[in-house]
Amino acid sequence: MKIIATIKRTPQRDTRMKLTGGGELVTDQIQYEVNPFDDLAVEEALRLREKFDGEVIALTVGPPAAGEQLQTALAMGADRAMRVEFSDELDPLQIATALAEAVRRESPDLVLCGKLAIDDENGQVPLMLAELLDWPHASFASEIVVEGDAQKARVTCEVDGGLELVEVELPAVITTDLRLNEPRYASLPGILRAKKKPSDVIPGEEVQGLPARAMSVVGHRQLPARAQGEIVESAEELAEKLISKNLI
Repeated sequence: MKIIATIKRTPQRDTRMKLTGGGELVTDQIQYEVNPFDDLAVEEALRLREKFDGEVIALTVGPPAAGEQLQTALAMGADRAMRVEFSDELDPLQIATALAEAVRRESPDLVLCGKLAIDDENGQVPLMLAELLDWPHASFASEIVVEGDAQKARVTCEVDGGLELVEVELPAVITTDLRLNEPRYASLPGILRAKKKPSDVIPGEEVQGLPARAMSVVGHRQLPARAQGEIVESAEELAEKLISKNLI
């Protein structure tokens, strides 16, 4: 079974972002990591490989610096890595198109993606990828069960009202949610082995049908300062405070 796990290079989750006077992000001191939801995708791909054999490919779109996060996925246990090279910032549809180029070349049985990236929280790319591939998809997976013949997957999806069970034929795109698994740490032997694993680069100019950029970020602003909290002595006083603020 061939599985592709897509990953994105995102700022470390405890990073305090700073802005210039002109509203631009200060990025020169930022440390990066694999998007946490994508860690779940890599881990689930590894678990499925342990059950069905085959291989796991870590795939990303970005500049050479993104190779560091691919090395993390390789150290976790992925068999090889692929990067579609783009140094300029892309919008979600462009990223999905670049991913689709790599997926078509590999013809995997399954593509696993994090449900969203913690930097922009758009959650658009996996669904766009499924549409471009004309594959079925299931989102917010908290459990993935692949049948013995690896032709179908039963996915437990987290929805607002609880859980929804979805069955999809493979190949398919599935996005991962927090309750799916607990990602493993990269061991020292894994880190050493990762340096010897193959990592391919697809030049951006080879991506077929890349659309013009249709969306861009025009600026950033700081969140307003959080109001200082108040201590109340009773439930009645709490209710009065909430009513006065039109919260109940």
